[in-house]
Amino acid sequence: MASMRDIKRRKGSIQSTQQITKAMKLVSTVKLQKAKTHAELAKPYFNHMYETMTSILSKSSNIDHPYLKAQEGKKAIIVITSNRGLAGGYNSNVSKLVTESGFDKDDVVLYIIGKKGREFLGKRGYEIAGDYSEAINEPLYSDAVEIGKQVLEDFAEGKIGEIYLAYTVFKNTVSHIPTLMKVMPVEVKEQEEEAKEETPIPMNYEPEEEEVLSMIIPKYVTSLIYGALVEALASENGARMQAMDSATSNAEEMIQDLSLKYNRARQGSITQELTEIIAGAEAIS
Repeated sequence: MASMRDIKRRKGSIQSTQQITKAMKLVSTVKLQKAKTHAELAKPYFNHMYETMTSILSKSSNIDHPYLKAQEGKKAIIVITSNRGLAGGYNSNVSKLVTESGFDKDDVVLYIIGKKGREFLGKRGYEIAGDYSEAINEPLYSDAVEIGKQVLEDFAEGKIGEIYLAYTVFKNTVSHIPTLMKVMPVEVKEQEEEAKEETPIPMNYEPEEEEVLSMIIPKYVTSLIYGALVEALASENGARMQAMDSATSNAEEMIQDLSLKYNRARQGSITQELTEIIAGAEAIS
């Protein structure tokens, strides 16, 4: 059985850790409120841009454009994780989207946002074409523009044939959904295809279709990347808040258990001392 000194030292250590986890929970809560607001404001634009793009292409046909051509090449995955840990399974869940995607490792190239994803996937031999880890600290639209521009240039040059986003969808404070989303080539929804067959409505472009698509597709890709960034940041802070709350609760349970053990050890020590005193008094008398 551990001595009273060991128990007291262990209890003090856990109390210090609990103070840290409480502080981290408070910080994450404040950051979550700010990130949650940004995510909720960006989500309508994020969703409508995706729906608009699939709707436009479902009503268009025989368009010859570099961004729309199916081509051979590696699968590019833009992976969004965090730069810090202590967020439960947040980072590992996103990384598993890549490792468990069913894609051949040699047929995948990564554009990394977040040091944790870079460390995890880099150690497993994945090719990293770009590292934009600082963008996740405070996502800006200009960051999404830079990332989208690089990925689209590689797509147009034939270096990559498909573009995916691996990130965490922010549903609410306690629900975050790891998602692997195909960005390019744009996949037309089944309902759009059915509507096209039932009521074929041609899409007219003004000016020319190539000029319109050259302008709208980069905006489409940028908006998806930016939307994913702000949702990922909100999810990260939500996951960290939950993790720190659980750690604080676990520390409280351990402190209570150690307090009980300390009291038992102290009572045992007092009982032993009393027994020795009584035995000594009886021996003298």
